[in-house]
Amino acid sequence: MRRALFGLVGLVLLSACNLPTAGTPSPRPTAVTPTRAAAAAAPSRTPTAAPTSARTATPTATSTPRPTATVTPTLTPSPVPTWAVLRAEVTQQANCRYGPGWMYLYKYGLYPGYVMEVIGRLDDASWLWVQAIGGDNPCWVKADLLDVRGDVWMLEPVYPEKAPLPVSPYYPPLGNVQAVRAGDQVTITWTGQFLRAGDEEAPNRPIYVAEIWACEDGELRFTPYGLYTETLTVTDQPGCDAPSHGQVYFSEKHGYAGPSVIPWPPHEGADADAAP
Repeated sequence: MRRALFGLVGLVLLSACNLPTAGTPSPRPTAVTPTRAAAAAAPSRTPTAAPTSARTATPTATSTPRPTATVTPTLTPSPVPTWAVLRAEVTQQANCRYGPGWMYLYKYGLYPGYVMEVIGRLDDASWLWVQAIGGDNPCWVKADLLDVRGDVWMLEPVYPEKAPLPVSPYYPPLGNVQAVRAGDQVTITWTGQFLRAGDEEAPNRPIYVAEIWACEDGELRFTPYGLYTETLTVTDQPGCDAPSHGQVYFSEKHGYAGPSVIPWPPHEGADADAAP
């Protein structure tokens, strides 16, 4: 027990001897001066100027030019003629027909004193297209059998485009239609047909109707022909702006078979003149 106590006291005394006494200054570390070689080896730290950030000019927004609108000229439509509708009084008894001529089928009769509505004309106004006032069943009557109130040239030309002939349901169109020219004379032929008993309008009525647009004196003129045979010769001169042409029908009391178009022969030398 005593030995242990003495050992502990000795250990404390030994530790106390190794502590620095108060007031005894601690030795300062010796400053080491670097040699020239060491100084030369040390890299020189020259401060590098920090790169100046170059200011990039911000592009100014430019307005994109807008395309100038091109004004397209407006086409002015050709004025549409305003056609008249006239009134006319029948001056003497007349046959009102399906077409503009005596050779066309009879439709109904007109009597003196009737007042009709005039709604159209043939090109030359020799026949007029009439109907009852407010009606819808027009027919053709010769112009000199009417007393027309107004100017007939204000009426619309309607034949044949707007006033077609009734079509026969019982007969075929005429065949083998041909035309040959000799100077200004054109001869037209076709293969004929026979009427069945009871299909004639009247014993003396023509069974063929040829419609011809031929050039005469520099003017294209329309002429209808009522025929009993299968041939027709017409005059056709040069000098018109529009081409001559024609068609032929077979006629029976119910209507017309056709039309059969006529292959119109050109004037001699017409092809040579047209060649470049």
